[in-house]
Amino acid sequence: MRNELSATLKLSIPIIITNMSQIALGLIDSAMVGAISYKQLAASSLALNAIAIPQIICIGLTIAISPLVAIARGRQDAVTASGVLYNGIWLNTLFSALVAFICVVGTPVLANLGQDPEVAVLSQPYFQIISWSLIPMIIFLSVKQFSDAIEMTKTGMYIGLASLPVNAFLNWIFIYGIWGAPRWELFGAGVGTLLTRVFQAIVMILIVLYHPAYKRYVAASRLAWQIKWKQIRELLHIGIPSGMQYAMEAGAFAVSGIMVGWLGATAQASHQIALNIASFSFMASLGLAQGGSIRVSHAFGRNDLPAMRRIGISTIYGGFAYGFFCVAYFILLRYQLPMIFTKEPAVIQMAAILLFYAAIFQVSDATQTIGVGLLRGIRDVKLPTLLVAIAYWGIGIPVGYWLAFPMKMGASGIWLGLVVGLTASSVFCNRRFLVKTRIIPA
Repeated sequence: MRNELSATLKLSIPIIITNMSQIALGLIDSAMVGAISYKQLAASSLALNAIAIPQIICIGLTIAISPLVAIARGRQDAVTASGVLYNGIWLNTLFSALVAFICVVGTPVLANLGQDPEVAVLSQPYFQIISWSLIPMIIFLSVKQFSDAIEMTKTGMYIGLASLPVNAFLNWIFIYGIWGAPRWELFGAGVGTLLTRVFQAIVMILIVLYHPAYKRYVAASRLAWQIKWKQIRELLHIGIPSGMQYAMEAGAFAVSGIMVGWLGATAQASHQIALNIASFSFMASLGLAQGGSIRVSHAFGRNDLPAMRRIGISTIYGGFAYGFFCVAYFILLRYQLPMIFTKEPAVIQMAAILLFYAAIFQVSDATQTIGVGLLRGIRDVKLPTLLVAIAYWGIGIPVGYWLAFPMKMGASGIWLGLVVGLTASSVFCNRRFLVKTRIIPA
């Protein structure tokens, strides 16, 4: 088990760093606009909550590339792997463009969600620009999923790390109006993020086309780079349920953010701070899940059931260990971490309370995303989607609403509901993986 976990970590750590760099773009936006006012921070919260479900559905389609390429690689089939990349890029780019257009057209909805009126007005231009930024982000992630699946995980990591100073520099220019640029504040943060994501997509494509490590797959382009409906159907078969799985979780957090907004701008800003920090820690769990999923997919492609079992159970152990580390980290630093985003005492105090609840669900959050990833690695996506829906929307959200409003616990009640939903998802998905691989009796 130690050897298997070590191999998974070696593959996962660059993915984790890349994931953290992606979420760091949002953290940089929030921290820099939070320095202007907590209303700007609350507006970024509203926009990010609103874009969460569309964005996650798009990301879910990109995730389908990884297991399909990994399975093909396990079978030593470079042509199929290269074809999955080509068809995946076309499918995901067109889909993300459609989603971005729908989001931009639907922007006025933000004014009708019962939020603070000033916050609603500030959020709309930012929401539109980050909607368009979905397109380059999805192109980057599509190519990155291919690179990860052939175990070239450091490529995305280097690009992700390089993008952080680029994003901070662009934000500095457009948020504060440096060097003659307009002072766009929150909208400027969106412009910085858009340009950074364009940079990521261009660099990722150029590396795959011209780096020798990818030569085998690029050389197969004459046979592979054609629109193939069979591969598109396979991508949709995994991508749609995967997108729905992630959308169930992101949607639960997004709806929770909207409910918190009913409690006022201070509560909403506090919620966004706690959510930013929790999302950052979740990126490590997601990276571990993706590494485990890739390795399970390789074993699945080889029809190696014992390896699937060892990889899966060792990855779950790793999720438990990481989750307990995060529990201690969140509790010990719950008052210090919010100060990164704001100096407002009331916001810091409430965010510290929410971070305590975030600490409680760290183990569940880590293990549930690993369970989902392992099931995706063995191409089991349909029933897990239903299980995740029940966990979040049949259990977590109703419990959170009941605690927050009828029981008058406020934002704390909403976050307790998230604890319950994440725990249910972890139990459902990991038990199914154990049953499917015959670790425990069905």
